[in-house]
Amino acid sequence: MMLVQALRVHLTDGAQTGVGWLYALTDPQMKKAIVSMHATPAYPWTVEGLAAKVGMSRSIFAMRFKTMVGSSPMEYLTRWRMLLAGERLTGTHDSVIAVASSLGYRSESAFGKAFKRVMKCSPRQYCRQHGRTPVYVQQPS
Repeated sequence: MMLVQALRVHLTDGAQTGVGWLYALTDPQMKKAIVSMHATPAYPWTVEGLAAKVGMSRSIFAMRFKTMVGSSPMEYLTRWRMLLAGERLTGTHDSVIAVASSLGYRSESAFGKAFKRVMKCSPRQYCRQHGRTPVYVQQPS
């Protein structure tokens, strides 16, 4: 129910302002970029790489993405990665470093800084807020 309500609000806001990731999916080039980031979030995406993938110049792609989505491509990608991280930190027994690595971060420190910037708390605090104990060493399978 919450997902449906959130989508309704997002669609209503996007339809009025013409901004948002859902609105951007109506544009074939922006859709291709967003789908690519969603499909392989750990890939070392760059603005140049995404622009090339959709057949646009770097500057035009960056400007159009920001206009349509409401954030830069790299801000969008980081937010997407942190949303995935939040799900994995609270929904699996994966360690923080395993989650970080699965999303393209080479160090726990870089991941922690990005997580805190986007989610407004550390991975440890996030886990505790969601009733989980953070795991810092990978659990044996």
